[in-house]
Amino acid sequence: MLGAIAGDIIGSVYEHNAIKDTDFPLFSPGCRFTDDTVLTLAVAQALLDDGDFATHLKDFYFRYPRAGYGGSFIEWAATDARKAYGSWGNGSAMRVSPVAWAFEDLDEVLEAATASAAVTHDHAEGIRGAQAIAMAVFLARKGAEKDEIRAQIQERFGYDLQRSIDAIRPAYRFDVSCQGSVPESVIAFLEGSDYEQAVRLAISLGGDADTQACIAGAIAEAHLGIPTPIREAALERLDTFLLDVYERFRDRFDLPA
Repeated sequence: MLGAIAGDIIGSVYEHNAIKDTDFPLFSPGCRFTDDTVLTLAVAQALLDDGDFATHLKDFYFRYPRAGYGGSFIEWAATDARKAYGSWGNGSAMRVSPVAWAFEDLDEVLEAATASAAVTHDHAEGIRGAQAIAMAVFLARKGAEKDEIRAQIQERFGYDLQRSIDAIRPAYRFDVSCQGSVPESVIAFLEGSDYEQAVRLAISLGGDADTQACIAGAIAEAHLGIPTPIREAALERLDTFLLDVYERFRDRFDLPA
């Protein structure tokens, strides 16, 4: 889960300042946590407490109302509305990683991923994106090799994971849909030799940088771990409330320290 948070922070300065290169400072002065981190930790809080994803997503929105949410999410979160709004956006995928650490059975992971997404992202593509990333993180933390992860995600969800980042990058543009950003984020993980390279590759697409780095980072952490300097730099950028949620989730579900 910290892999998602670190990816979000690293990518935060490139969301609206696209780059098509992997040569950039990991933690530049403007790096900060965004809605990706806030909502990831909201999902973590729901799993720690009562499983009420909608209530915790709304609560965290009100705690951090200027974290950079999409317009439809703001409209949903800022009111008493409980009905999902049919989103196919990648928000369902970027916040789902805690689910993969909280359960020890793949069917339970997929069920919880659906539940975490469906409160807002009840479109089939929104559900598919959340399930795919939850499954990828789960398989990675259970020791699956990259070829197995690629094959299982392709077979179950139909994403084309045979492409390369170098082939995708030239024509790729900002895309917040699950179908247009989730598979590319998985490919960044698959090509990355370590956590840092996976995040750099995701950002180098020049798309929704913080979210795609968040997604790639979530899988890379589970498979490859996070270097201590990156771990420390990410934790330093959380406030006390978010850090407390992370630490309680880490301790409850035995995440890597």
